[in-house]
Amino acid sequence: MNLNTTAAKISAPDITFSPDLQREAKEVYVIGRKAGLTQQNVISVTSAENDEKIIGALLNSIKESGKATTFLTDERKLTVIALPAEDKISRNNHKFSPHEITDSLDGLHSSARENHVQICVIDQEIEKFMCPVAAAIARAMPLYHSKSSLKELAPTSGVNVTFYSDNAGKVPSDPSAEKEYETASAVCNGVRLAAQLGDMPPAELSPDTYAQKFQEIANGFAAQGVTYTEIKGDDLRQKGYGGIMGVGMAARCPPRMVIMTYSHADATEHIALCGKGVVYDTGGLALKSKVGMCGMKHDCGGSAGVLGGFVSAVTLGLPVKLTLILAIVENAIGPESFRNDDILTMKSGKTVEVNNTDAEGRLILADCVSHASNQLGDVDLIVNMATLTGAQCITTGSCHAGIMTRTKALEDRVVEAGLMSGDLTFPMLYAPELLKKEFKSSVADMKNSVANRMNAQASCAGHFIESHIDEAYKGEWCHVDMAGPDSRSDGRATGYGVALVLGLCKAPGFC
Repeated sequence: MNLNTTAAKISAPDITFSPDLQREAKEVYVIGRKAGLTQQNVISVTSAENDEKIIGALLNSIKESGKATTFLTDERKLTVIALPAEDKISRNNHKFSPHEITDSLDGLHSSARENHVQICVIDQEIEKFMCPVAAAIARAMPLYHSKSSLKELAPTSGVNVTFYSDNAGKVPSDPSAEKEYETASAVCNGVRLAAQLGDMPPAELSPDTYAQKFQEIANGFAAQGVTYTEIKGDDLRQKGYGGIMGVGMAARCPPRMVIMTYSHADATEHIALCGKGVVYDTGGLALKSKVGMCGMKHDCGGSAGVLGGFVSAVTLGLPVKLTLILAIVENAIGPESFRNDDILTMKSGKTVEVNNTDAEGRLILADCVSHASNQLGDVDLIVNMATLTGAQCITTGSCHAGIMTRTKALEDRVVEAGLMSGDLTFPMLYAPELLKKEFKSSVADMKNSVANRMNAQASCAGHFIESHIDEAYKGEWCHVDMAGPDSRSDGRATGYGVALVLGLCKAPGFC
């Protein structure tokens, strides 16, 4: 039962991407690396010809990087965000520092509710950075709010983003670059959608309401040929999806597998996007603590990320074939709860002895990759994405998702897609012959949780999922554990995964 009557009444400011400067804006942000933030450039993009001394002093107050604010003579508020120089950025980070952009825009949402805000981004390589910047701005402008103190949006609310080369010439300077503006808008909307889903409380985002959202999206893309099907409740049991059914059968809303498809006439690759959609994870009968359970509304982050990427890809009409396979469940407690010591027969036909009901994500994703590998026929790449393990944060940190692939070529492709998109990734250990023994069971084909939690636990979880891929499948597979980058330090969802999907689909601005 949803007792929150506030959230549905609260809307968030719009974000637009346009080469046309919004001169009526009461607040202006200028973002770039220090070398490109010359006095003349800032004056040019802000049309503040009478404020040369003010802007000069503002820029001089920033040494190598940082943030400074002042007021111009026409009473506009000007904030300059100077990003670190390229030689200060490590090889494992995006060289335009999208994480720093998000952090530096911490007051943007409040300002944009009352006044129009103009953001000007300057760099000599700006065509490469437009989409990662769009994702970074989107993360600073969440859609979900439920504070009763928030006022209604003012008629002048909103954010406009304009990109400039470092000589203050607007981008695009030619029609061929307009696609980057379209992509920036699409990735921004996809990130905001994914983050909104991650921020919604479980009483507002149940498996039923989540499925309704998918159906609405599919209906909106009917002209693009997007299809929608679902396998729900007892049909999962009858069709052999024991992982999804087992995890979700105790909840009030039945579990389901949602399948959405998109196929462009010029597609050269078929990618199956599998997402973990646990709308809330109590841990099941292996109950989480009161502290450990808070924030488990984010456990649908993998499904939200691939959904947002799918939506953005369809919006842009990318020449790719996509099949979205989402396992939507609530890991609840009730008379029908699956138990430690239960044995589940998975879609792959393999049996799993449950030794931890709180290792549920791998169970539902195992059914997804099994479906992708033996039901679709022509898949080139399976990507499964999930907030899977806390061990991922120890392995690759809170900014980089941990990835596993069978080949070095795909590993390099995914790492590069992360560096280009700003959804950073880093490889985890891939060694199934050494790690699968952690799941040894005397009564089933495998257990679902490791025997030794000190033995590459995050990689083991990936190998568990991999073991349910059909042996006849000849395509590629990538496991993305994004438990760390899925949320910010303030508890907000980030919409991680949207930009990474677009990078893998080679969207304009990501390759």
